[in-house]
Amino acid sequence: METRLLAAIAAARAARGPQARLIVALAGAPASGKSTLAAAAVARLNAEGPGTAALLPMDGFHFDDTVLAARGLLARKGAPETFDVAGLAHMLTRLRAREPDIAIPIFDRRIEIARAGAAIIPAGAQVILAEGNYLTLARAPWGGLAPLFDLSVRLDQPEEVLRARLMARWDGLARSEAARRIAENDLPNGRLVAAESRPVDLVLRP
Repeated sequence: METRLLAAIAAARAARGPQARLIVALAGAPASGKSTLAAAAVARLNAEGPGTAALLPMDGFHFDDTVLAARGLLARKGAPETFDVAGLAHMLTRLRAREPDIAIPIFDRRIEIARAGAAIIPAGAQVILAEGNYLTLARAPWGGLAPLFDLSVRLDQPEEVLRARLMARWDGLARSEAARRIAENDLPNGRLVAAESRPVDLVLRP
């Protein structure tokens, strides 16, 4: 899948010209492997040309738990309505404008909180690879992000693969609690990605 993703990026860069900045959306269900794939692709691009690529994780735009609790959404953390979509759109607009070094938020899974200004996307980065569950979702307000991407890719995995990976992700919880979270939140979110994504330039499957 990495080879196909890199080939699509190379083709899009060739079409736009070597000096243009390319913003790529890589979407997929929870535990589909998009974060790992995105990080590998960025590393490969930077190995071939240092400073060529940078990563923008959607999870940095999670609402804080205090906001989610006040809105009655804490149990649904990770669902589409638990993200600052307007903030993400503003960030993508800044990246398209090629502002100098831009600080981005990063979600810290150790503490389950997004840390502001935790990484920098340098002005010289030619490829920005944004990754997250809902980047290709058609419903509002997510669908409004579509014009901000030059290339949109979705990573699809069978549900049994997602279920096994999610159980491993929640390994620190009691098995019954992990199964509840997966059944009530993670898998429904994954089904939503599969059912309501807009048409994309490339679908990656194992």
